[in-house]
Amino acid sequence: MTINSLDELNLSEEETWELRLYVAGKSAKSLLAIANLERICKESLDGRYRIEVIDLIEHPQIARKDQIIAVPTLVKKLPLPLKQIIGDLSNEEKVLFGLELKKL
Repeated sequence: MTINSLDELNLSEEETWELRLYVAGKSAKSLLAIANLERICKESLDGRYRIEVIDLIEHPQIARKDQIIAVPTLVKKLPLPLKQIIGDLSNEEKVLFGLELKKL
């Protein structure tokens, strides 16, 4: 699998990615999604990311406010455009494409 360079993707080296991962407690899927996201970010974003994990068991009101209908759900807040990926993030190619870190 080829991950495109920052130059090919027209990304600024200073650009910080803001990612929000919505999970449901410490379920197996939630823990897998957290581990997969951390691995993908370490391999692809070279320290230029911030991950916020929101447990919807502890904060159910946030699900309605942020219109989250399934968990785990990853939301890329920055850089724009806003993107959502639902699932445990095991399919790395799909995640990279969804985050626009990989082109077709």
